[in-house]
Amino acid sequence: MTDYPPEMGAEPGWTEIDQHRPPLNRRFVSADADPKRFRVRYWKDADGNLAAKVRFGPNCEGPPGHAHGGSLASVLDEAMGGNSWLHGHAALAGTLTIKYRAPFPLETVATVTSKIERVEGRKVFTSGAIRSADGTLHAEGEGIFVVMREDVQQMLAAEARKDGRAFGDAY
Repeated sequence: MTDYPPEMGAEPGWTEIDQHRPPLNRRFVSADADPKRFRVRYWKDADGNLAAKVRFGPNCEGPPGHAHGGSLASVLDEAMGGNSWLHGHAALAGTLTIKYRAPFPLETVATVTSKIERVEGRKVFTSGAIRSADGTLHAEGEGIFVVMREDVQQMLAAEARKDGRAFGDAY
């Protein structure tokens, strides 16, 4: 398992999710333990929602000394989508709306929260936020994740099996 800095530890009531097992170990956001990029550690919070601690390394730079907005959006996308999977909804992003509130300094740790607001048919409405240790809101998002049709799930499962990966038990 990857070693994380102490500031990436759990909040009270959180339990860790093992993100280093397939298929999680190949994710765009969370798989790479390279400290120059994203460092993400996932948890299930006291309410059963996906939460995370994230550190943006120097290769995530946008404005000088601060994380690129796309890196913040990627983390929110994965957290909100992952929360959908955690609650049994095999869904992919349909719509993401990200509101940037304050630049986030590189090489510091943020807390990421996510929540399912409601489910309507195949649509899973989610929200998420990225806050620094002092509570400053840096970015917040809303997403509509769409549960995949069975044929799409089967196609993706077949792709995963080609190189020995599992699909469907993401969290």
